[in-house]
Amino acid sequence: MAYKIIDPETVTIAADAEIGEGVVIFPNNHILGGCRIGAGAVLYPNNILEETTVGAGARVTASVARGAVIGKDAEVGPFANLRAGACVGENCRIGDFVEIKNASIGAGSKVSHLAYVGDAEIGKGCNLGCGVVFCNYDGARKAHTVVEDGCFIGSNVNLVAPLRIGRGSYIAAGTTVTRDVPPDSFIIGRARQESCEHLAEKYVRHGRGRR
Repeated sequence: MAYKIIDPETVTIAADAEIGEGVVIFPNNHILGGCRIGAGAVLYPNNILEETTVGAGARVTASVARGAVIGKDAEVGPFANLRAGACVGENCRIGDFVEIKNASIGAGSKVSHLAYVGDAEIGKGCNLGCGVVFCNYDGARKAHTVVEDGCFIGSNVNLVAPLRIGRGSYIAAGTTVTRDVPPDSFIIGRARQESCEHLAEKYVRHGRGRR
């Protein structure tokens, strides 16, 4: 056998699945119809893959991918959800609790944790921080977002589609972006922090705000 299954009794492989040479499949993997697993890929425990291509050398852990493409040497999971149309580029990092739908992630980009990327095109070498949300649905129809190469999207940023973020731009944490951003921009949009001493005294006096 050209590939290795650690515990065959816990693994499901569809008859039409294609498994490349040197692939390692750990327990509790379910490789369903229409899957292609590239040479040297590693499927760590607890994946469900359906109609999905996993590139050579990629590593997938405890994730669900349906109708997705995972590029060469990419790392996905744990607990990622790649829905239909998700396309993860080479050497990308898609981390825990990241959901991607109908979106492409350019080579070398990172979406490390707790993010939703929907109806979008992410360029190469981008970094999306924790809690980034692509706000793609207005209640009637879906809209598209483009993030060009080399952008940094800080934690808890909301990108309200339709939108284009220009190459090399930096979006500060906590910002909601509603207008197109020119290349090489720094964008920040937060409510100003205020110190309310009378409220602080009230909360401390009643034991609130402390553990």
